[in-house]
Amino acid sequence: MSGTIETDERLRRILSTVRTIALLGASPKPERPSHGVMRFLLAKGYHVVPVNPGQAGGEILGQLCYADLASIAEPIDMVDVFRASDALPGIVDELLALDPRPAVLWTQLGVRDAEAAKRAMAAGVEVVMDRCPAIEHPRLIGS
Repeated sequence: MSGTIETDERLRRILSTVRTIALLGASPKPERPSHGVMRFLLAKGYHVVPVNPGQAGGEILGQLCYADLASIAEPIDMVDVFRASDALPGIVDELLALDPRPAVLWTQLGVRDAEAAKRAMAAGVEVVMDRCPAIEHPRLIGS
């Protein structure tokens, strides 16, 4: 899909410049992929803000969990999505309503929606789909 061609240089730049990541679909359960990715990102020095309506007000990996993106009081550089592909149109709506708007929408393996990506890109948001930062970071930046 146009605008989401992943080059190593582009992914490396994104992973090297973002600092604050909202992780949608964060789970407190260690066996869940989102939990492992969140743990990895925290260990790499990113500030990760978990987002999960069922866990809002509690903590995941020591970080306060929020119900939605709009509830987060600080600017977010990247939104990392651990949700089903059919949730992406609503997530893009939520992301585009933020001020300041996150620079990057990153969706996890298997999470894709071409129309949602086009809307985000048309609004100036970089989109990375069907990739995992916990896989790309060691590959491009190092362990």
